[in-house]
Amino acid sequence: MNHYYVFNGDADGLCALHQLRLAEPGNAHLVTGVKRDIRLLDRVGVNTGDRVTVLDISLDSNRSGLMRLLETGAIVDYFDHHHAGEIPLHHNLTTYIDLSSDICTSLLVDQHLKGQFHAWAIAAAFGDNLIQKAQQLANSFGLTQTETEQLACLGEYLNYNGYGDAVSDLHFHPAELYEEIKSFANPFDFIAKSAAFIKLATGYKDDMGRADSLQPLASDNDCAAYLLPDASWARRVSGIFANKLANDNPRRAHAVITLNRRGNYTVSVRASLTNPQGADVLCLQFETGGGRKAAAGINDLPTDAINYFVTTFMQHFRN
Repeated sequence: MNHYYVFNGDADGLCALHQLRLAEPGNAHLVTGVKRDIRLLDRVGVNTGDRVTVLDISLDSNRSGLMRLLETGAIVDYFDHHHAGEIPLHHNLTTYIDLSSDICTSLLVDQHLKGQFHAWAIAAAFGDNLIQKAQQLANSFGLTQTETEQLACLGEYLNYNGYGDAVSDLHFHPAELYEEIKSFANPFDFIAKSAAFIKLATGYKDDMGRADSLQPLASDNDCAAYLLPDASWARRVSGIFANKLANDNPRRAHAVITLNRRGNYTVSVRASLTNPQGADVLCLQFETGGGRKAAAGINDLPTDAINYFVTTFMQHFRN
């Protein structure tokens, strides 16, 4: 019997995987990619009785792949917090799906494992921009301010590494980054001892320095849209920059638009932190859009649709 772990390449997917693998070590096949490479189940070939654990990718976007796996006889556990659509009823499918705005996949895994590796889940929550929730969990866990800040940085850096139009944009392939963290049950040991952490921290600071100099393409009191240049650093920083904008301006919704290698645009959308709703509704209006209530995106927006998107975005979030 083979066991496949299919996971999003961002902080949430990585930390969810890491928690489960710490709890259940052994041989496994890993399937992942850049953060927006979400139709991952299409890559998985199984035999009857194989196990597949799916982490942090939309069920709705992977519906055909999921049904194929189930019909082949695979046993599937599905952990996620993105738009799911109708959840299939199948005797081989167990779902841990919660679309609440203050939940992420690593927190669902944390609940499933009864808090065995709670600090990794807190880092993931910070990385998924659930700042208030992560802070509450850190306080309840008895972390010091310094420890909390360290986990916040870790989550941001892991999340930052997942963004890019292709793996070549990233500092680490997500599976390679997992190999760097897998021996560390304690995230503070990873922070203190890993050269990978230093590399991510340096890259993050350099890229964010470039992003901070940008001016919005369009803005008002309720919304702001930013257009980033055609560069690897811009593709790496797009999601993290959107999170920073949201945290710096909590009453405003934000869109970060980046030219991708296909000649179209990739879009990251963040609803305001004061009303974390509607990002998924906006992005699902577009063919390659999806996500969750507080944070969503469009993988491939045609260049001739940018003005329509910006107008729709501003109208959607205007109070």
